[in-house]
Amino acid sequence: MLPNRWAARLLLGVLAVVTAVHLMAQLIGSSGLADATQALLMPLLAGVLWWGTSAPRSRLVSFTLAALGFSWLGDTAPKLAAGDPAFLLMVGFFLLAQIAYIVAFLPYRRRSVLHVNRAWLAAYTAVVAALVAACVSGAADMLVPVLVYGACLGTMAVLSTGVNPFTAVGGAIFLLSDGLIALDAFVPGFGLPAQGFWVMLTYVAAQVLLVAGVLRERMDAGTSPITPDAARAR
Repeated sequence: MLPNRWAARLLLGVLAVVTAVHLMAQLIGSSGLADATQALLMPLLAGVLWWGTSAPRSRLVSFTLAALGFSWLGDTAPKLAAGDPAFLLMVGFFLLAQIAYIVAFLPYRRRSVLHVNRAWLAAYTAVVAALVAACVSGAADMLVPVLVYGACLGTMAVLSTGVNPFTAVGGAIFLLSDGLIALDAFVPGFGLPAQGFWVMLTYVAAQVLLVAGVLRERMDAGTSPITPDAARAR
């Protein structure tokens, strides 16, 4: 869903270029260029959301902006450490990002698969459970953070289905992206060719779709039926 304001559209175009450069850097193994461009991705996307909306910004927009901010910290802060501390920093900041998304999407829960499609809810639960089960043996001392993060990631993905199809697909792809990271970190022998490329492709796609869904919900706010819960979110 393209934002209406020219500044947001300009930032979206810059984001597309930076994303292309970043993915190319991932493919050719240029870590310096990959790190530099990765640090720009979430600020640009946050700019799209900021300039695509107007004050006073709703709970949905505000907590999505917070989630993008924590995601940026998850992208950048681990570069200041190494080994387990770096991984824990990444997990910690992305955990905060997932919590922010949960708070943003919670008012839409009655429209989500949590209430309207138990078969899909079971599918999400099965995917998260299978992912955690695959990672348990290799997680060791990080088992508790992995379990907590997996629960929050699955909750975010489920609640994202209540906003609109854009956020639903974005939440599902976020689950896929983080799943690739977890499998690579904790499952011996797992080796996806061009792992960094696929992780970042799915990560950026997920975040863009989540923001697109938030923008779409804001655009539809004046024309679509509003439930009491959704009215408070908007």
